[in-house]
Amino acid sequence: MHGKAKDSWRIATKAIHGFGGGDPHTGSVSLPIYQTSTYAFKDSQHGADLFQGEAEGYIYSRISNPTVQAFEREIACLEGGEVGHGFASGMAAIFNAVMTECKSGDSYVVSETVYGGTHALNEHVMPRFGVKAIEVDATDLNKVEDAIKKAKNCKVLLFETPANPTLAILDIKELTELGHKYNLTVMVDNTFATPILQRPLEHGVDVIIHSTTKYISGHGDVVGGCVVAKKEFMDRLDVDVYIDTGATMAPLSAWLLLRGLKTLPIRMAKHCENAHKIAQFLAFHPKVTKVHFPGLKSHPGYELAKRQMSDFGGMIAFEIKGGFEDGKKVMDAVELHTVAVSLGDCDSLICHPASTTHSTYEKDQREAAGILDNMIRISVGIEDPRDLMDDLNQALRAI
Repeated sequence: MHGKAKDSWRIATKAIHGFGGGDPHTGSVSLPIYQTSTYAFKDSQHGADLFQGEAEGYIYSRISNPTVQAFEREIACLEGGEVGHGFASGMAAIFNAVMTECKSGDSYVVSETVYGGTHALNEHVMPRFGVKAIEVDATDLNKVEDAIKKAKNCKVLLFETPANPTLAILDIKELTELGHKYNLTVMVDNTFATPILQRPLEHGVDVIIHSTTKYISGHGDVVGGCVVAKKEFMDRLDVDVYIDTGATMAPLSAWLLLRGLKTLPIRMAKHCENAHKIAQFLAFHPKVTKVHFPGLKSHPGYELAKRQMSDFGGMIAFEIKGGFEDGKKVMDAVELHTVAVSLGDCDSLICHPASTTHSTYEKDQREAAGILDNMIRISVGIEDPRDLMDDLNQALRAI
């Protein structure tokens, strides 16, 4: 059985084989779920050595677990990073990453168009720790630099691209260079693109964050998150935040995510193919006023997306004729799409961001971030796209 992935392997091969090797104890090709809370020491000295870091092994599954570690190695391999770390959720991953660099009195700059949970963390949670989040239009480098200059003890630049839910494309390379100019740790939420379509570490980014609940799982049956970074950062994350706050990924979750990684390349190809067809269909629909999809040449980030992504993803946002209530009418009229939050599942999910995922924003904040009342977001699944178009066509008749 092979060990570490070869540098010459392409991304689809790494997704299947990666570090691989199965279970070294039994030869099981599918790694077992090590469903245990604690581990027996050989003797008292062995336990003491483990706690002092003078021996390798396992102590307690809040700290480390063989199944979780296997997932951590695989996601780091796909992202091209040194070390991966699994978490109980994507929000736990973001919180741990930011708090590794920030303490009371510090601040961080974050793109204003982000997942609603991230915005809520910025607005309601971090201030309780004395940490200030400064949200800014990160498509404008001048605004980002101005925010960094004005910030007190700024430590982190955090952004997501493509952005949720507007699909704005941010320049990873230029934002990273700007962050490093001011000695900031640059973090990117890579959930929408996955390492199959975009690898920010190759553009100089310091930390990658995922909600593994989404495409990495792919089946809507796991809640999880991960961080990929250099060992030096991850060692500090462990000691300063992770171990003592206990945002631990469960072994079963890790096992399901390992399974999800194997089909991630082929699923992403189909998500992208379907999304492109749906976006083109919506672009010419009389009830639709605007389509946000980076694969359309009309999208302002089209050329940038072509440079820093290998494909345009499976997410679409579009604006309809009407307002808040009309958006909800479309939700109530779909028959094939599943009306639900989250994204990245095999089946297509549709939601109204203003009333659901981004209801954490005040109305003026939503509008400033481009999240309008008449916007609808679709996580395009892997069904036959003709059936998806038929369903959207009949649902749009509701307005």
